[in-house]
Amino acid sequence: MPMSPGSRKRHKAIPPGETGQEALYLRSLSERQITVSIELRDGETVTGWIEYFDDRMIRLTRKNHPNLFIYKQQIRTITEQARRHDAARTSPAAEKPTAADEVK
Repeated sequence: MPMSPGSRKRHKAIPPGETGQEALYLRSLSERQITVSIELRDGETVTGWIEYFDDRMIRLTRKNHPNLFIYKQQIRTITEQARRHDAARTSPAAEKPTAADEVK
């Protein structure tokens, strides 16, 4: 006896492999020049900001160190640190002493 169309079980569709959220997040980090800390699968951690990325790798720009091209398959985590420009403005070394400070 054949099954009627209404009695068939519907299978859920397989979710897409790519949602596009990774690219949106990396683009946001890159455009805002957010300092990130990247933990690699071998346990090493590197810090800088993401200047460029594509499907397979990212380019991490670092201050006082060579820039790195890192394959995405080697990345364990990416953690936001702070905005580059805000961090420079709020660091004590960036503040210049005022005339009142020099008198003390």
